[in-house]
Amino acid sequence: MRLVLDTNVIINGFLSSSGQPARLLDLWDEDQCDALISAEEQIAELMRVVEYPKLRARLNSALIHDWVFTLRRFGLLLGDLPTIDISPDPNDNFLLAMAQAGQADLLVTGDKRDLLALKRHGTTMIVTARAAVDRLRG
Repeated sequence: MRLVLDTNVIINGFLSSSGQPARLLDLWDEDQCDALISAEEQIAELMRVVEYPKLRARLNSALIHDWVFTLRRFGLLLGDLPTIDISPDPNDNFLLAMAQAGQADLLVTGDKRDLLALKRHGTTMIVTARAAVDRLRG
């Protein structure tokens, strides 16, 4: 199964080892799914977000950098993304573009107001981390 992971899912996976986002990262690490990665947009956003003072105090920066390296090395790296203008939050359009370009099965997010409200983009279902874990466990 091919997944696009929203930055909020990745960050929450780092903040709590017992939550569904962490379980999703574990399933990816166990080769139960493929993570689609956009170096330019997604990695840049992740590196920007982890520098927020409230997160920086709670996250191990070495772990973040190791995980970003792992994403770049073992994720399915996408090239140029199509231009998408669908999300109510323009900052989320790159996630929809990733889903489209990578033919993702799921876009996993915690963004209820903007992304989850869309429910799907093309053939990609937009779901919570819990729903993604449930689908992967089958």
